[in-house]
Amino acid sequence: MPRGELRIYLGAAPGVGKTYAMLEEAQRRVEHGTDVVIGLVETHGRRHTAAMIGELEIVPLRTITCRGAEFTEMDLDAVLARAPEVAVVDELAHTNVPGSRNDKRWQDIQELLDAGITVLTTVNIQHLESLNDVVAQITGTTQRETVPDQIVRAAEQVELVDMTPEALRRRMAHGNIYRPDTIDAALGDYFRVGNLTALRELALLWLADKVDEQLDAYRAQQGITAIWEARERVVVALTGGPEGETLIRRAARIAARSKGADLLAVHVARAGADPAQLARQRVLVESLGGTYHHVLGADVPAALLDFARGVNATQLVLGASRRGRFAQILSRGVGVTTTALSGPIDVHLVTHAEAGRGRRAAGVPAALSRRRRLLGYALALLGMPLLTLLLAALPDLTLANDIPIFIAAIVGVALVGGLWPALLAALGGFLLLNWFFTPPFHTLIIAEGDSLLALGVFVGVAVAVSWVVDVAARRTREAARASADAQTLATVAGNVLRGQRPLPALLERLRETFALRAVSVLELAAEAAGRPGRDREEDAWRVVASVGEAPAGSPSAGETTVPVDERLTVVLSGRRLEAADRRIVEAFAAQAAVALRQERLAEEAAAARPLVEADRMRTALLAAVSHDLRTPLASAKAAVSSLRSRDVDFDAEDRDELLATADESLDRLGRLVANLLDMSRLQAGALGVHTIPIGLEDVVPRALDELGPQAADVTTDIPADLPAATADPGLLERVLVNLVANALRHSPPGQPPTITASAHSGHVELRVIDTGPGIAEDQWEHVFLPFQRLGDRDNTTGVGLGLALSRGLAEAMGGSITPETTPGGGLTMVLRLPATTTTDPMEGPQE
Repeated sequence: MPRGELRIYLGAAPGVGKTYAMLEEAQRRVEHGTDVVIGLVETHGRRHTAAMIGELEIVPLRTITCRGAEFTEMDLDAVLARAPEVAVVDELAHTNVPGSRNDKRWQDIQELLDAGITVLTTVNIQHLESLNDVVAQITGTTQRETVPDQIVRAAEQVELVDMTPEALRRRMAHGNIYRPDTIDAALGDYFRVGNLTALRELALLWLADKVDEQLDAYRAQQGITAIWEARERVVVALTGGPEGETLIRRAARIAARSKGADLLAVHVARAGADPAQLARQRVLVESLGGTYHHVLGADVPAALLDFARGVNATQLVLGASRRGRFAQILSRGVGVTTTALSGPIDVHLVTHAEAGRGRRAAGVPAALSRRRRLLGYALALLGMPLLTLLLAALPDLTLANDIPIFIAAIVGVALVGGLWPALLAALGGFLLLNWFFTPPFHTLIIAEGDSLLALGVFVGVAVAVSWVVDVAARRTREAARASADAQTLATVAGNVLRGQRPLPALLERLRETFALRAVSVLELAAEAAGRPGRDREEDAWRVVASVGEAPAGSPSAGETTVPVDERLTVVLSGRRLEAADRRIVEAFAAQAAVALRQERLAEEAAAARPLVEADRMRTALLAAVSHDLRTPLASAKAAVSSLRSRDVDFDAEDRDELLATADESLDRLGRLVANLLDMSRLQAGALGVHTIPIGLEDVVPRALDELGPQAADVTTDIPADLPAATADPGLLERVLVNLVANALRHSPPGQPPTITASAHSGHVELRVIDTGPGIAEDQWEHVFLPFQRLGDRDNTTGVGLGLALSRGLAEAMGGSITPETTPGGGLTMVLRLPATTTTDPMEGPQE
């Protein structure tokens, strides 16, 4: 029986219409005569979804008793017995009630598919196992119900049901997703615009990856090797030479011209590549958003094109040849050969400063040690005469017998001492064979042509064998060296990634690897640049990082110096390294420079943070002085001036009212001065914010009382079980006064603001909601700048202490203030403060 097909409707969040779209497909199939049944559909009380079920056949659910309560689940056996062509089963990631045959609903669906039944189902991006931690980080909600990615990836069809965040929030506000009593909490928590935008991007990217997989699988099944330009992919070939950075930047510019183009760098491994250069170029590629790849291949053009075709590349960037003109005449080179074989792939040959200068000969180390080479020479000089004496003592041997014995001796010399001793032995063997064993004897004259041919073959074979033995020994040593270098770099990378401080970990690994006494990173002082003899002056250098005992304070104080750039140098102390070791040390040094830059960027960010906070507080202070001090001062002055005036006679009631106005204004002025003084001390670091657990039900009424009669109609909704917030009571009151005053100023008549509170993910949120004209999203940050009134032309109320001070005070208490659009129009200010007691994170919404 053929296996059934799985069709999944994927959504970024609950409410986008996955179940509705699934039922639409089921109705369409019924109209075409397909046998369709509903195994399970969750309508969540949504009338439009329930209406879409229509006349579809529904298999009755199974009732399961668990812990004294009854639950309903899909009756898997009943669906299997019914054996429809298509079964509709909602919520792929659902966890079955204990007592069910399978733990997960996706396991039930697998049984249906194995029975040849096609299944339509739904899932949200938040339930994919690989994205579970990412979604938790974005939304603050951990999803307990997940489905393995391979189940979704194996589906024959995955259809994205998409909806913009704004449209989804409108659906929520209109009551089309959740019950009315849960709408406000959902809009303020999981269904924020930022959360929905991030989830939508995750869904789109995940589906794009699956589409790429399907395209690659189709091309492989059909044996298609031609390039399909579905997406621009730019591959840049790196040799490890100095021109690499130029090529990478050129390729990045080419990729940037196409929206969504991929940048890939590839290096075909071969001898002579500089690992330090490759390490720096890899960092550059990744900093530009590309990926680095390492491939093997004896034929470089073929390896490059195989890689490019494998990733479906559309463009290939190569550097112009560094070989000289004579070498280019003898061989076309990698660039020309690759271009000729590239087919539909566009090849860019990029010129650079190193073009045509010839390859820099990297010092090729001897294949064998000096001791073995000396032993080989000794064998050649002494062994060949001794062999001649031995063969001369055996008169029955002919020249045909002597030549193989000499060849065997030359092979032995090659195995011991390498190429040059073997060539010396071959030359000596030729002369000895000619003198002692070739007629006429004891002369270099060869009388017979056969003897001349045999000696010629002897020389050719001896030279060829010597060359092959030497090359094999050299390749063996290079392979061992490369394996050791690769293992060392892999160990280094692992230690650096696991360490909290990458630079010290990197230097310590370098010291241990090469058994050094100390390793130091030195930086040249700016004033010492260009000074003669600076390498010997310790005052010209600064040790920015070091490990080990007695690290060098200047380049001349160490045994080995590896310059990183114009100002950074890595100095090794303890022993002088071999030339072959220097290449791997340069790779270490390049990574050390990157780690140092990362540490400095982190330090600069940490140092700038207090300055930013101080500037924010200073700005808030200026805003406060411009308005909140001026307004009560003007009121008090006007009252006192009126009382002192001799032009008007006030009765007792008017006099009492003026005195009350002056008293109230001076009290308000006193509170403001006290708060502003506290803020100035806080800005200077002389006053700490004294946060204590405090209930919002205590602070909100005091803030409304301070606003007077204008706040009498403000509606409040603060749950009785709301956790206490951690805040400074005085500063929190000032923040609330300003937020509510701002909402009152912009609320239309008869529609006073509303204050609601809720707890989410270890925080308490207080929302001040108005239904006024609102503010465009691109202007949200401007309302927190001083002296900004955004369209308010009434200057009689001043520019206000305002939202600039409110945000500064909130962040000083460890909280935040963010604006949101009120559903239906208006502006909502969300004050977020740490909760005193953390609560379990709310379970993510299900559909």
